[in-house]
Amino acid sequence: MKILAVGDIVGESGLEKLKQVLPTIKEENKIDFVIVNAENVAGGMGMTFKCYNELLKLKVDVITMGNHTWAKKDIFEIINNPMIIRPANYSEGVPGHGYGTYECNGKKIVVIDLIGRTDMSVLSENPFTVVDKIINKINGSADIIIVDFHAEATAEKIAMKYFLDGKVNAIFGTHTHVQTADEEVTEKGTAYITDLGMTGPKQSIIGMDVEASLKRFVTSLPERYKLAEGECILNGCIFSINDENCRTEKINRIYLK
Repeated sequence: MKILAVGDIVGESGLEKLKQVLPTIKEENKIDFVIVNAENVAGGMGMTFKCYNELLKLKVDVITMGNHTWAKKDIFEIINNPMIIRPANYSEGVPGHGYGTYECNGKKIVVIDLIGRTDMSVLSENPFTVVDKIINKINGSADIIIVDFHAEATAEKIAMKYFLDGKVNAIFGTHTHVQTADEEVTEKGTAYITDLGMTGPKQSIIGMDVEASLKRFVTSLPERYKLAEGECILNGCIFSINDENCRTEKINRIYLK
């Protein structure tokens, strides 16, 4: 089993990059299952009907969200679709699903979405206790468990690695839009990377226009963010899982121009 996780899609140009290269990635790497983080796909914040339909055409299996889940009103019409999951540790009672169970090649794959609490400006429940309850609820019914931890702090993500070590097949971080080089498979069989990176404009500040972003930092004056233009990159990871014992064997980073 090969599972592809694609880092935060930033804007429509990032989505176009995904459309251009995903078929080749799937074919060359014999990908079975695709997860994409799309909380920034529509203009850099949220997801619209149009972007959602484009992802459907690409035959993406799971769409994960994050702190911009509710940024576009369209989301309230599609959030209950099983292929879309928002952070499981959002306040109880909000619409949507925090995790989902999917079948692929005779295996049951559970994908869990979580959001961090450090420097995220989002009121959420404790991701550690919430994910622990979910795993206990699943109680061995899943063959493969994958976690998207949408968080700012590296320390919080690494802490999650140790907390879930040996309990899940893979944990990947999203949100910072910068791909890290710390991918590993632990001795207990959990693949981990602090952040997948992003799928969006290369010449940018995490996907946003350089001049507009610099003005905010240099002058401290309010300046509306706008998406950068130009060549895009695609960041992600491929997780290779043994079909017989469902143990994670490899994690390979992807960085495509």
